Amino acid sequence: MDSLSRRNILKAGAVGAALALPWTWPASASVAGTGAGVDPRGVWDPEADPLVADLIERGDVPQVNELLRTWKKNGQALPAGLPADLRDFIEYARRLPSWADPAKLDLAVEFNEKRGLYLGVLYGLASGMMSTVIPKEALAVYYSQGGADMKDRISKTAKLGYDIGSTNAYKPDGEMIVTAVKTRLVHAAVRHLLPQSPYWTQVADEDIPISQRDIMVTWHSLPTTVMRKLNAWKVPIPADESAAFLHSWQVGAYMLGVREEYIPNSWAEADSQAEQVLDPILRATPEGIKLADILLNLGSSVDAGILSKPILGAFTRFMLGDEIAAWLKIPREPVWDPLLRTAWGPFVAVREGLLPFPLAPKAYWLFDEFLRKAALLFLSEARPISIEIPVTNRPT
Repeated sequence: MDSLSRRNILKAGAVGAALALPWTWPASASVAGTGAGVDPRGVWDPEADPLVADLIERGDVPQVNELLRTWKKNGQALPAGLPADLRDFIEYARRLPSWADPAKLDLAVEFNEKRGLYLGVLYGLASGMMSTVIPKEALAVYYSQGGADMKDRISKTAKLGYDIGSTNAYKPDGEMIVTAVKTRLVHAAVRHLLPQSPYWTQVADEDIPISQRDIMVTWHSLPTTVMRKLNAWKVPIPADESAAFLHSWQVGAYMLGVREEYIPNSWAEADSQAEQVLDPILRATPEGIKLADILLNLGSSVDAGILSKPILGAFTRFMLGDEIAAWLKIPREPVWDPLLRTAWGPFVAVREGLLPFPLAPKAYWLFDEFLRKAALLFLSEARPISIEIPVTNRPT
């Protein structure tokens, strides 16, 4: 099928989906409690987008990236020499929302510390692999500059999960605010650059990528999906810790430039929004299949045994189900697939103290080691890296 025919089919499917799934999620269910109710498909970032487009067109980005490499901590002064318009924007964008609750953000740290090993594998194999079957995200990643070096791109994505879960995430000595603001600038650059890509424009069903709806779709692939899985595994989570974890991600969405009227005010409303914007749109694309294969091969750089491709594939099937595994061409594993189906639930119960430890078979030790290695791969390996504004798309 030629690319023009493919694009026509994608657009036809997108129009059908748009007609079948109008934006009905109420702004009254958001952290703002009110709003205009505008479909976020047509909302981008009117504050960052023209600014970053100007930076690119003026040729300022290389110098800006060099200067911003030194801006690492939330409370750190911005480096001298930044263009005045960019400096003003960052000073505005780095401010936490008025509704940010320091007590909840502190409690979120406790949640992350208790569930850190689960979060590592969930961010990587539930959220990360789900991103490959979110069509717009897969296309935007594949054809942008980040698609040319997926290991680097994934490291930068992992940094977001690492920073939001750190003990000082939003405090002056933390890095989550810096990471979010820099990511917001990257999104604006991609919105400017991808429409100039002859490859992306041939297959995309939109004219401008990364709408506010797209950001919330990705958001739901992270905290909403994580909480769904923890609940499905019957991990006991105190209500206040659950709410605190949600709050840390609500603040994160705001710092990424999402309008408050689109940020759910509770887990129930997060599930309601996800049922409209995430669940129905999942499907495979050729680009997503390629990205998934790259993700499944990442484990070889950490541990050639515990995180081998077949085991990562089996965990992906277990996390996301047979249908998505089939879309991504992940083969069935005769040992790991049944082992996960039968032993994972009891393993979690043992780990949470709900079953006596002496009942644990040897497989549980292997599961535990897998969690530790996956956390290392998807979180702890977020080494000191620099999130930088791109100036080009993927070359091919």
